[in-house]
Amino acid sequence: MQSMDTVSDGPERRLSSPAVARNRQPLLEVLEAALGGATRVLEVASGTGEHAAYFAAALPGLTWQPSDPSPSALASIAAWRESAGLDNLAEPLMLDVEARPWAVTDFDALVAINLLHIAPWSVTEALLGEAGRRLPEGGLLLLYGPFLRDGVPTAPSNLAFDDDLRRRDPRWGIRSLAAVNTLAGANGLSLERVVDMPANNVSVLLRRQGA
Repeated sequence: MQSMDTVSDGPERRLSSPAVARNRQPLLEVLEAALGGATRVLEVASGTGEHAAYFAAALPGLTWQPSDPSPSALASIAAWRESAGLDNLAEPLMLDVEARPWAVTDFDALVAINLLHIAPWSVTEALLGEAGRRLPEGGLLLLYGPFLRDGVPTAPSNLAFDDDLRRRDPRWGIRSLAAVNTLAGANGLSLERVVDMPANNVSVLLRRQGA
């Protein structure tokens, strides 16, 4: 989920987030190293659709399934998809993470970019619950965004960002990685690694464990 600004006034409006240009290549490098044999990726809260178009173009061997609950985001994703003209970029799905059980089932990796801090904790609970229930053994859940990490000083910019988020909605805020990891474990997911990313963000790689 990204803040979205209009970049095109055509009949199908493509929206853009400035952060995408900064993080899409580092995120792609993490995905390339972590996806393994995955063939279908579900991206929740796809926002503008720019990540979906970029990753689908760079990873032609898999199908990228974008989704979002917002009609304006879905329209933007569809416009980026049409512009990209990629066979492996699926039509966007309307998907509310908290509306469980999810209607979509055919994916073997799951990606959530800049979602957890700009949503209630119940969204994290739903996301990890569905990931634990639906991912195959060894399936990847990648979370990207700012996190509070034990033993790692929080950047002043992230502290200010957290204050701003909580003023906008007291249910929002930068999440504790320890709390996320505890919830992940309760849903059959284990932390594989944490990768430092641009602008004081991280990629958190979780794997579905066997029964």
